[in-house]
Amino acid sequence: MVEARQELSYEECRRKRVEENKKRMEALNLPQLSQALRTPSFKPSPRKQVQPRTVEKQLVVVRRSSRVANKPASVYHEVLVEKVSIPRRRVSKQRDLSNRVYASDEARAEALEKAEKLESGLEPDFPTFTKSMLQSHVTGGFWLGLPVHFCKRNLPKRDEVMTLIDEEGQEHPAIYLARKTGLSGGWKGFAVAHELVDGDALVFQLVRPTTFKVYILRVKGSEQRNKL
Repeated sequence: MVEARQELSYEECRRKRVEENKKRMEALNLPQLSQALRTPSFKPSPRKQVQPRTVEKQLVVVRRSSRVANKPASVYHEVLVEKVSIPRRRVSKQRDLSNRVYASDEARAEALEKAEKLESGLEPDFPTFTKSMLQSHVTGGFWLGLPVHFCKRNLPKRDEVMTLIDEEGQEHPAIYLARKTGLSGGWKGFAVAHELVDGDALVFQLVRPTTFKVYILRVKGSEQRNKL
């Protein structure tokens, strides 16, 4: 009996405590706040519409310096630049490049030694240099590079038509390219006309500002090859 009364009094106390807590919560407006927290009240913001960017163009008067403001505007004219060129010569003799013959080191050195000996006997008043021929000088390439120091000291500073005079007095024009320090167009005609081959040694003597006297020292055996 005593235990039953104790349990009953405990239940009554707990119920009274729950009712009191409920009244306190209602007084503080807690149920409404809890419901508000559970239900989202915000709305997603609508996507912004991107307006196309427009660029406004305006004409602006260009300001001129006070020194030239009262002067007439500059007038430009087309200027024709004369290109150095020479008339092409038609080379009648065809050369067979499939059977190239290369000079031996001994034959090349012998021809170069003869050229240097001839050079030493020329007049010292005229600048000279020697050049041993390679395949690129006398066959496919036909480009003759000259000594850079010789060109800078003695030859024109711009492109020019040089005259090559052989030992028989025949003249052959050739274009000298100052920036590349070499002979280009026209050199092929000279090389083919004189049947130059690999190993031949040439002495160039500058007798005038744009004129070379050219001496040819044949490599050993080239006379027989040229007759074939």
